Amino acid sequence: MGNIVTGSTPQKDIKEYYGGSIPFYKPNDLEQGINTLTAADHLSILGFEQSRKLPINSVLVTCIGATIGKTGRILKEGTCNQQINAVIHNQSINPLYLYYILVSEYFQHLIRSNASATTLPILNKSNFSKLRIPLPPLSEQQRIVEEIERWFKLIDIIEQGKADLQTTIKQAKNKILELAIHGKLVPQDPNDEPASELLKRVNPKAEITCDNGHSRKLPKGWYNTTLANMCNTTNGLWKGKKPPFVKVGVIRNANFTKYFTLDYSKIEYIDVEQRAFEKKHLLHGDLIVEKSGGSDKNPVGRAIFFDGEDGLFSFSNFTMCLRCKDQTTLMSKYLFYLLLCIYSRGDMVAMQTQTTGLHNLLVEKFMAMTFPLPPFAEQKRIVQKIEELFSLLDCIEKALQA
Repeated sequence: MGNIVTGSTPQKDIKEYYGGSIPFYKPNDLEQGINTLTAADHLSILGFEQSRKLPINSVLVTCIGATIGKTGRILKEGTCNQQINAVIHNQSINPLYLYYILVSEYFQHLIRSNASATTLPILNKSNFSKLRIPLPPLSEQQRIVEEIERWFKLIDIIEQGKADLQTTIKQAKNKILELAIHGKLVPQDPNDEPASELLKRVNPKAEITCDNGHSRKLPKGWYNTTLANMCNTTNGLWKGKKPPFVKVGVIRNANFTKYFTLDYSKIEYIDVEQRAFEKKHLLHGDLIVEKSGGSDKNPVGRAIFFDGEDGLFSFSNFTMCLRCKDQTTLMSKYLFYLLLCIYSRGDMVAMQTQTTGLHNLLVEKFMAMTFPLPPFAEQKRIVQKIEELFSLLDCIEKALQA
């Protein structure tokens, strides 16, 4: 099927051999697979003259080390190092067919089973050359290549469709939340107790003139208020000057931790490291809000809904507990979805400052944030509808991952 050569490395102490434009392929470069075009290192013309020249369409196979079997077809003339055996095809074989055979599970199994059984597997040129492949007529090779590529294109279309659908699911969830906090997800009921009456229960001395005193765009029975009016906060603390590191803002509860992932589409359970936090008394329905962070894993403004049993729990000084003053006025689950909506559309960024690499939530500004408060009965309908729709979308997403 062609000539098999093992690569080599020009003398490294001769600087004139290196730094040119001729690719010097190494195992990591073969990650490009069938279209291996670039290399991390290059040789000069002088260095290339000291090497084994590999023409375009040569198929390179790593034959030593943990990446044994990694394969690439080069699209630019070059050379390779001694970790690679290169197959320079002849006229009896289609180079694309050769590549597909060498990356097949059949041939990869041959490579692994014939490599030396040591901590560093090696398949030398002699043993590599003895490995057998099926060789149909050239015309059939071409038909096989065309059929493989037809199926690969179809798989790519399906994979892209799955990715597009996952993006659509995330966008749909964000849209559901937007509709919810604007009173467009469920119908209003004129018999519901208006939000203005709810606010009077929280603060009987409050002077509330009309339901929509802050905005004419609010649905009937709704009222604009602030987090400070409706919630109390408690900061997390730790004991000791230098506690061990743990994922910020995660609540430790027995052997598992429940938290919402970054896209907030589902709940996951994860184990976390122990940390000697100051224990705080948490109630079912409390929200743990990230107030300091420095990466996507620790997003400032993220809210975690605590659905465990009441008791003493630990949470870090990077977070705070947000608790509704009156659960018959503001449902903590409605508040959670409200904060989720605000976070997902990026509004939390305006409530942050940055110091020494950390992003910090401006708590006073956060608590002064105005939000639309629906009647309590409507809050229940909104939460029920959100969770019903999210459940359907989660089922679709789960099916995509199966």
